[in-house]
Amino acid sequence: MDIQLVPIEQFQNFLLCLARVMALVSAIPIFNIKKAPAQVKVGLGFATTLLLFPLMEPYTPQLQFSMIEFGLMLVNEVLIGLLLGLAAQLIFTAVSFGGTIVGYQMGFAAANISDPQTSQQLSLMSQFSNVIAILIFLALNVHQLFFRAIVDSYILLPPGYLDFSGGAVSLLMDMAGHMFLLGVKLSAPVLVLLLLSNLVLGILARVFPQLNVFMLSFPINIGIALLVIGLTLNIMPLMLSREFDTLSVNFFRLFQLL
Repeated sequence: MDIQLVPIEQFQNFLLCLARVMALVSAIPIFNIKKAPAQVKVGLGFATTLLLFPLMEPYTPQLQFSMIEFGLMLVNEVLIGLLLGLAAQLIFTAVSFGGTIVGYQMGFAAANISDPQTSQQLSLMSQFSNVIAILIFLALNVHQLFFRAIVDSYILLPPGYLDFSGGAVSLLMDMAGHMFLLGVKLSAPVLVLLLLSNLVLGILARVFPQLNVFMLSFPINIGIALLVIGLTLNIMPLMLSREFDTLSVNFFRLFQLL
């Protein structure tokens, strides 16, 4: 098809759709790795837009906008896509938070590695928990939920409609608060036993002053933590699957409040 035959309104709507999809692709936990090639992200976003645009076109405005209006609408579309990715990223942040707590209690405070997603230094247990969360994310096909959410967002939130005064900020704050609660829940079994272990070691230090509790605590805490993580590893998929199931509900509430 000759590009000159495409109406300007349809071309603007395609760019609006592309902006929302590209923002979402760059914010999805699997694709937001900084070391991922930009060509892959752009190609995936453009291909997804070509597939979804026929479904979204009936809900896009059939009007021609000025450059200023069109620029503001592009900013709105990017914000919507980033907000959708933020809702899932908070879950992975909670997993990393719980892993960091466990790592410090185990004695891995000085053992950090580079996280490819954020290019920052994270503890070993935090990275281990993050990898498991990504595998669960892919195994449950949660990434497909985001592409369905893009189509649903055009039904509830067409281009040009974005209002943060309807309680969307409060919802995002509640989701951020739930992130800390989820991180504590994920690390609770290990933390409880490590606290009991430290209590027993403290009692032994008082009973046997000659005992080098500091050197003895490292292998004991690491062994107990790894044992508990292995025994309770099946709890993590259950908790994360429940959190991923609530993403669709959070998306719907977010669209309504926006």
